[in-house]
Amino acid sequence: MKPTAYKTRRVIAVFLLMFTMSLSALAADKPVDDNYLYDSVREKLASDPIVKGGVIDVDVKAGVVTLTGHVQDSKQKEKAESLAKKVKGVKSVVNSLQIIAK
Repeated sequence: MKPTAYKTRRVIAVFLLMFTMSLSALAADKPVDDNYLYDSVREKLASDPIVKGGVIDVDVKAGVVTLTGHVQDSKQKEKAESLAKKVKGVKSVVNSLQIIAK
């Protein structure tokens, strides 16, 4: 292969690599869909042994998760908020859970 053809291929490969990296960086900044956040938060809450017994409703608007309903103690309330905050794409959590001891 001639040196100029090698250089041309190398420049094209570097350009394609940079282009691909910039696309993935743009995709990372893309906001996450509220339906996805709703499903992810519900799944985390349902699978956690501490929170599992509570009656928790989840609402998501523009990445802000609102938790409403009833839990048995402050540990469940704090854990529910913590789990919701860990979901990638959640901007903030409004914890309106009420503690009703049984």
